Amino acid sequence: MERYFEEYDDTSLYDKENRGGEDIEFLKEVVRNIDGVIVDIACGTGRATIPLAIEGKQLIGIDVHKGMLDAATKKGLEKNVSIEWIKEDCTNFDLGLKTKLIYSVGNSFQHFLTNEDQDGLISSVSKHLEKGGLFIFDTRFPSADELLQPPTEEYWTSYIDPETGQKVELSTISHYDNLEQIQYYTTIRRYLNEGNVINELKTRIKLRYVYPKEMERLLEQHQLQVKEVYSDWKKTPLHSKSYSMIYVCEKI
Repeated sequence: MERYFEEYDDTSLYDKENRGGEDIEFLKEVVRNIDGVIVDIACGTGRATIPLAIEGKQLIGIDVHKGMLDAATKKGLEKNVSIEWIKEDCTNFDLGLKTKLIYSVGNSFQHFLTNEDQDGLISSVSKHLEKGGLFIFDTRFPSADELLQPPTEEYWTSYIDPETGQKVELSTISHYDNLEQIQYYTTIRRYLNEGNVINELKTRIKLRYVYPKEMERLLEQHQLQVKEVYSDWKKTPLHSKSYSMIYVCEKI
């Protein structure tokens, strides 16, 4: 199934709209007890990779999108950290090493749209983990509120572009295919100057949703045991109204 990467073609846009985050603080706590190489799957522009490297950890970042990796390389050099960036399909990678920690954040798991993609990803992760090693990742919770949105444009959020000073308003149109378990999103960005729209950008994306018991079985098939499932990076237990699922898994 074809993936849409339009959302990530403008890497500067991605960084403006995806800064910092509680996921990084969570990972910083985990890596304090980790030595050796750590692998960031679907690392993007290095949003989480670079802060962990600054903490003195050895990182490898893998992503299929060349533009994102180019941006990550530039940012890493600016921060004077040494990270190995690898352009690779994350459903079938071989780094020739074992590690105590692999992670994937920013809901990147949802870009693996088919059962074959998911199996390939989790299999590759499992093969690279030492016994007792951890795989940490997040994905959106498939609640009715999340999936059954009306197929009309809905306002999402806004921010001020730090480069231009313009206000940017974001809205979305979504449609959920309940047979494929895929949400089709169109994001609309309107750039305003003194209240007037001066430019508009539309991007598309596909996101796969997985239910908790489905995820548990998928992980167990690849020798990964679920240790914890949280609804946020503050370690709130998963509940029926959760927005996210954060998995901490152990290689058995």
